[in-house]
Amino acid sequence: MNFALLTIVLVVLWGALTGSFSGPNLLLGAVIAAAALLLLRGRIGQPNGLRRVIPAVLLAVVFLYELLLSAIRVALVVVAPNLREQLRPAIVAVPLTVKSDLEITLLANLITLTPGTLSIDVSDDKSVLYVHVLMLEDRAKLIAGIAEGFEKRIMAVFA
Repeated sequence: MNFALLTIVLVVLWGALTGSFSGPNLLLGAVIAAAALLLLRGRIGQPNGLRRVIPAVLLAVVFLYELLLSAIRVALVVVAPNLREQLRPAIVAVPLTVKSDLEITLLANLITLTPGTLSIDVSDDKSVLYVHVLMLEDRAKLIAGIAEGFEKRIMAVFA
């Protein structure tokens, strides 16, 4: 099946699932469909080629959960001055399990898109990602959360 036709099918499916065939919603569906198809390119016709879909959906769910939770925490600190003592900015060196440039880039972008965190740099040997954290509670817990939340799922998508 060609890329354009499959994208159109997925956009129509997106509109049906979301209950809106408005221009902006269909445009969002086209972006999501194109991203999904590019992620799966060349693998759809292969045996077990669609096995990446579930890990990709789980990664998206974990990201959306982290995004929502972090946005609420940052918003609370902004609107409630008594919560500002929770601000403990720090730079954390996060050891990397992912190794490819694509996996590291995806991880760094997911971290940067989450409010209260910012990916700063990757070591030359690609073994450490440096992350600025607005509210550091526990360094080990943060590192484990990134490894279990994002890295494990990224590796499952690209396995």
